[in-house]
Amino acid sequence: MGASVVVLCGGVGAARFLEGVVRVVDPETVTAIVNVADDAEFHGLRVSPDIDTVLYTLAGLVDPDQGWGVRGDTHMVQSALARLGRDTWFQLGDADLATHIHRTALLREGVPLTEVTARLARSLGVRARILPSSDERQATMVRTDGGWLPFQEYFVHRRQQDTVREVRFDGAGKPTPGVIDAIDDARVVLVAPSNPIVSIGPILALAGVRAALARTPAPIVAISPIVGGEALKGPAAAMLESLGHEVSPVGVARLYADFLDVMVLDERDAALAPDVRAAGPRAVIAPTIMRDLAAKEQLARFAIDAAVAHAGA
Repeated sequence: MGASVVVLCGGVGAARFLEGVVRVVDPETVTAIVNVADDAEFHGLRVSPDIDTVLYTLAGLVDPDQGWGVRGDTHMVQSALARLGRDTWFQLGDADLATHIHRTALLREGVPLTEVTARLARSLGVRARILPSSDERQATMVRTDGGWLPFQEYFVHRRQQDTVREVRFDGAGKPTPGVIDAIDDARVVLVAPSNPIVSIGPILALAGVRAALARTPAPIVAISPIVGGEALKGPAAAMLESLGHEVSPVGVARLYADFLDVMVLDERDAALAPDVRAAGPRAVIAPTIMRDLAAKEQLARFAIDAAVAHAGA
């Protein structure tokens, strides 16, 4: 495929899906637009969890059990910080810290996050284009019964134990240069199986992104992150429920209805296909559990084929 494949991405699920995408098409034709609203500062360093998970995964460095962080990383700095009385609830390995030190230094020199990310990708041998959704700071905030919390406080420190009553995105109003152009010029747009509220939602909240998705001639295909009424990873199911959305591919399809053409449902949700269609997009059925590299490739190929089929329909 000579034209570009654009993928809207969160963290672990998106990174695993991208592993398949870059094996199905030329990785240099792939642009991953990655959520930055999970970014936070720890120990004076800028940490971009979703970007780093994508980078480490595509570079073959990711911890396969966690799905994030660097495989075989040590935590000597973290242990020393704990002895000094610093909070260490957000785990940062030693090799991972090198990434954050490098990123923070470049940002302080005035290098935009987009260029910082491109340099990191080149250093790691990642051939796909990894595009932060915004060069500006954007922060997901969640309202719980105890008040508003920064996303990482809710997600990592409090282990998602709070019921989410409301979500807002502070900061960035516009996407990074290149995001709208990538969508406008795409041959295929894929929405990775990421949390629709706090992974894809912040990207869609940036000025002009939803409009670009609605007008692009490229077919848009989303892979449902909800299978059998549950999220495969993270708090997506609990968030959908507490925010009043149906915890199913149907609920996700409604959130994307203004731009989505096709939704890929897992086989166990095949009976929901008519309800997904009633929400707007066409529904197609495939195995969506990415247990190994072969399954990742199969899902990526199926999603791209579904996009091509829709374009030709």
